[in-house]
Amino acid sequence: MYNDNPTLKFDEKQKDLLGEERQGEALEAASAEGLVPDNGKRFYIESYGCQMNFSDSEIVASILQGEGYRITRDHDEADVILLNTCSIREKAEDRIRKRLIELKAVKKKKPDSVIGILGCMAERLKDKLLEEEQLVDIVCGPDAYRDLPNLVNVAETGQDAVNVFLSKEETYADISPVRLDRNGVTAFVSIMRGCDNMCSFCVVPFTRGRERSRNAFSIVAESQELFDKGYREVTLLGQNVDSYKWKNPAEEAQVSFANLLSMVADVHPDLRVRFSTSHPKDMTDEVLEVMAARENVCNYIHLPVQSGNSRVLDLMNRTYTREWYLNRVDAIKRIIPDCAISTDIITGFCSETEEEHQETLSIMDIVQYDMAYMFFYSERPGTLAARKLEDDIPEEIKKRRLREVIDKQMKHALEANQACIGKTYKVLVEKVSKRSDDDYCGRNDQNKMIVFPKEQSKIGSYINVKVHSCTSASLKGEIVPN
Repeated sequence: MYNDNPTLKFDEKQKDLLGEERQGEALEAASAEGLVPDNGKRFYIESYGCQMNFSDSEIVASILQGEGYRITRDHDEADVILLNTCSIREKAEDRIRKRLIELKAVKKKKPDSVIGILGCMAERLKDKLLEEEQLVDIVCGPDAYRDLPNLVNVAETGQDAVNVFLSKEETYADISPVRLDRNGVTAFVSIMRGCDNMCSFCVVPFTRGRERSRNAFSIVAESQELFDKGYREVTLLGQNVDSYKWKNPAEEAQVSFANLLSMVADVHPDLRVRFSTSHPKDMTDEVLEVMAARENVCNYIHLPVQSGNSRVLDLMNRTYTREWYLNRVDAIKRIIPDCAISTDIITGFCSETEEEHQETLSIMDIVQYDMAYMFFYSERPGTLAARKLEDDIPEEIKKRRLREVIDKQMKHALEANQACIGKTYKVLVEKVSKRSDDDYCGRNDQNKMIVFPKEQSKIGSYINVKVHSCTSASLKGEIVPN
């Protein structure tokens, strides 16, 4: 492993902290030698919502494959059908319910199959999906995936199978995920689970439990394993990566997120490192300085603002003000001048006035986000806002405000991309373009997708691309010599 920092060496003593051999590595080796039995059963999995859910699905795949199940991409031939779900908005839950109804029809063709729901929606609705709606046979929360083989066995006997226990320790650090995205170039690495931020609109603390951070050396080991297999980019995932903290028992020292970022960057200069998501209250100059110092840590930060008004932010329990947020943006632009910034915005939160909405539009003008996830407020049962605040903004006003936010963001994104025309960027070739088999696409350091003719380039390689045109969503260019 490449490492020129003597204070962060990944030595044999630290490797011992990982405990037993990582399950995924052992599974892969055993499968190659025909030592893992095929139990004759197939599982099918769909993922919805955030990147964390997609990462969790890879953990689930590893656990089931270790028990002899084999994955299929055809739900008609599956013995176990799983949906890894999201509860962040009502629309997301409605979509999943509709999909479960469709899958019930699939089950009629294969009555012995079982349907399970995983993730946040499973944790939030628990028995309701089993008893009232009778849409599933298995309900498994985010911290109970190790119990999934047992839950399948229970469901196959005709009994309802439920485990939504929230753990204070579970991080799945010993499980090497089975990579379900087959591009073999980019991968997610989960560094922590849960969330201690009690944002009043958010269900995550109730569906994913309290914050706990993974062993730092298991994260480095997973990143090294990915690089050795040909992957060239990892995205470190957490509900709030900036609050990562893990105590190294060998040295009685605490590893911060800035420390971890350095450790993963040291795996190899050719391994790009991204991370998501950041919370403004925890975005430190130390993290920014690591980003500025390490060429392979990408200059891109997702920094959710949610609202541009301090009173609304207080109601949201975001624990920062408009001024604090802009201070962090100023720090980003000072320390990393070419850093791209994306965000999350919610319109029509409880009691938001027209003037306060205008402050959100104005903060967009100040920051000039490269990209944004934008939604109107959807009250989630059980959250602090649902219990204490009135959802009093009419839906038509929420949607109109959202339209104004989207229109402004489209304008800013186009302007940001137009500023890239004529510039040359180092691009990691990720995959064939969806629009043409003659083109590849990949992202630059600032997370902008660039499309270009294949020529002699190969997926997984780095190339230089000169941008000649753009839309608000992507760039287009030509390969130029290094």
